[in-house]
Amino acid sequence: MEKMPYQPELAFAAGERAAITTVDPIAGSDWRQALPILGGQQVVLRELRISDAEALFAFLTTEEVSRFISPPPLSVDGFERFIAWTHRQRAAGAYACFAVTVRGFDTAIGIFQVRQLEPSFQIAEWGFAIGSEFWGTGVFQESAELVLEFTFNTLGVHRLEARAAVLNGRGNGALVKLGAVPEAILRRSFVRNGVTLDQMLYSIVASDWRAQHVPIRRASPVRIH
Repeated sequence: MEKMPYQPELAFAAGERAAITTVDPIAGSDWRQALPILGGQQVVLRELRISDAEALFAFLTTEEVSRFISPPPLSVDGFERFIAWTHRQRAAGAYACFAVTVRGFDTAIGIFQVRQLEPSFQIAEWGFAIGSEFWGTGVFQESAELVLEFTFNTLGVHRLEARAAVLNGRGNGALVKLGAVPEAILRRSFVRNGVTLDQMLYSIVASDWRAQHVPIRRASPVRIH
């Protein structure tokens, strides 16, 4: 999801952040109240918190991470507004955004996002960004598998799409490894730093995913306060 759905100019004023209600994550299907905690062997995925803004600013604004995604917020305050926006969109049932943390440490090192492309949420798009320090460690793969399971089994998505700049070799390779099928090249569909780039459109269909999916080994659940 290189073109992010969040638009800073449409976010509410910083002073309204306090209106967000903190609720405990839930394990059931009522994800609109709060996202469930998704636990793997290496990672724990949870709802974003305002306190994650500083870490996300540090991890996601580096050149190697941000070069093929829409410009991330330009300040910690901007990430705070983004996080507040994700809560509003989740409550509206249109969007889910998980913080990625490494098991044993509660610092957000990246995000996974899923947004509806039509009102029933049967067709959706996802995107992700992980701090480069954690590339090649297995953190991305395990996080992606957890998010795919949530997307197909909890959100009820039938078709999940992703876009990756053709020049983004790492992103394309990661999607293919997850079973995403390349469908089309979207010519000149992404603008970054004044340069217009081609993108590859990928999809994962729920029936294909279920036919090929081997459930990942789950670690004991954790509770995050």
